[in-house]
Amino acid sequence: MTGKLLLTTAYLPPAQYISKIIDASEIYIEKEENYIKQTYRNRCSILSANGILNLSVPVKRGSIHKTPVKDIEIDYSKRWQPIHLMAITSAYKSSAFYDYYFVRIEKVIKNKYRYLLDLNQNALLEILDIMRINSKIAFTQSFEPVNNEAYDYRYLINSKSEIIGSNVKLKKYFQLFPLSTGFVPNLSIIDLLFNTGPDATSFLK
Repeated sequence: MTGKLLLTTAYLPPAQYISKIIDASEIYIEKEENYIKQTYRNRCSILSANGILNLSVPVKRGSIHKTPVKDIEIDYSKRWQPIHLMAITSAYKSSAFYDYYFVRIEKVIKNKYRYLLDLNQNALLEILDIMRINSKIAFTQSFEPVNNEAYDYRYLINSKSEIIGSNVKLKKYFQLFPLSTGFVPNLSIIDLLFNTGPDATSFLK
């Protein structure tokens, strides 16, 4: 087990994100940085019969510009909750462990959090509980400048690049709808959970 780990907040984060948590003993989620659009902070990727599907949590536009991520509010004028739940159901209802985990994921998504950070954190804690990962997670109290520290994965695990850190790796596992090119990496942890169940953690080590 390594020492400190610094991550951004993330909505139903990719499996690689969870793999870093497993390896760390001191975990911090960045809440003081300025919000960055079109990242894992408010989106995740799942694998459907039609290919990769990105699910985004809408945020209030007036709160985006140079606003700390801790102050970003969710926009409930958009019907994102039923859309996300319908998409997840469509993609994974035939998976081996859908019936075991969907209700718990559904409960988090249906809850009406004011802030994106709270939604993400509750989803993360639910996932860690499902996976029986007992890591203790804290929030940062001030913004730490980027100095290429080995423990800083805030900008290495991102949705815009397939290169997400030289030592962030994931074993291949069964997927219901693999692309013609084969296994699809960088998907939300729920893809791994629904497809592998209690064995999910073994694919992250």
